[in-house]
Amino acid sequence: MKPKTKGITAAVLGTALGAGGLAFVAMPASADDKPALPQVSAEDLVQSVVKAKPGAFDGTLKVSNDLGLPAVGNAVPGAQALNMDSAHIFTDGAGKSRLAVTQGASQETVVHDGTTVWDYSSKTNTATKVTIPADVAQRKGAGSDKTADPLAASTELLAKVRESSTVSVDGTATVAGRPAYELVLTPKPTERTLLREIRVAVDSQTRMPLRVSVLSNGTSTPALEVAFTEIEFTQQPADLFAFTPPKGAKVQEKTPKVDQETKDLAEQAKQDVKVVGDGWDTVVTGKVPADALNAAPKQQGREGRGANADPKALLERFGKKVSGAWGNGYLFTTKVGTAVLTDDGRFAAGAVPEQVLYEALGQK
Repeated sequence: MKPKTKGITAAVLGTALGAGGLAFVAMPASADDKPALPQVSAEDLVQSVVKAKPGAFDGTLKVSNDLGLPAVGNAVPGAQALNMDSAHIFTDGAGKSRLAVTQGASQETVVHDGTTVWDYSSKTNTATKVTIPADVAQRKGAGSDKTADPLAASTELLAKVRESSTVSVDGTATVAGRPAYELVLTPKPTERTLLREIRVAVDSQTRMPLRVSVLSNGTSTPALEVAFTEIEFTQQPADLFAFTPPKGAKVQEKTPKVDQETKDLAEQAKQDVKVVGDGWDTVVTGKVPADALNAAPKQQGREGRGANADPKALLERFGKKVSGAWGNGYLFTTKVGTAVLTDDGRFAAGAVPEQVLYEALGQK
């Protein structure tokens, strides 16, 4: 698939999924699974989560979703990631990490040792070795291990939405065998959002989020949940963060180069992407490449069916045609967010009703 074609087909669903960036919440525990813990105020709990440094750990993670997405199959790259069976995470607490994602009989392993990233797929028996430029690795610094934990994003979420939320502690729960507080964030009445509340199960000792998911308006079950099923906070063996490709694996090596063209493209992308609003009704707007919507798919055979999908066909299939003072385009809807992609390549996405997107597109 041509890079621009791949980018736009991913954007068709990806912008809608990205609207779920505010959508992390924890399931309530059962009645007989509530450990006795010292009382803590909601604000103190939030502050402790934002400042937490859990250190090294070994954990197994599960993801479940009921987002109301269409059955896209392989038409949109990356869509199958939402259906992963489990993920095993290791981190040394100082920048090194190992992530193994299982989906059916296949597994993808990503190992980061601080200067090199290995990405191996058992399905294709291929490995990619990426050497991180020294200046980039140095800028990452200590604490980059947080990127290994998919629940770490919840700490940034808490910081961004707490001012526009009613925050409370709703009892306790046991998650992955550990006692935790149930932190609940509810949007204030002035917030225009599709989300009903965010719940985060916070480890009572390390203050690390152990389980997060989303409850949207009009539903009684979570639309999305990410949770540790097992976790141990302990030092990890050094050999976990070294990777040797299996015998017979096809290996590709890359060393990213940040040349002037790359810098210019990054700067242009930064200028094109804007954040409109704040809190729960935040909307992200931007542009896709001018010719991406008109990219023609390659001739497809039986083996490649769906891999080189026509962007226009995807828009027609999964989007709803809409128009307004902002122009014409396609609307994509999930239980936790909406996204609009206009005919001239602009987009807007957020955990908000469609009208909020239209208002954001109309802003100069």
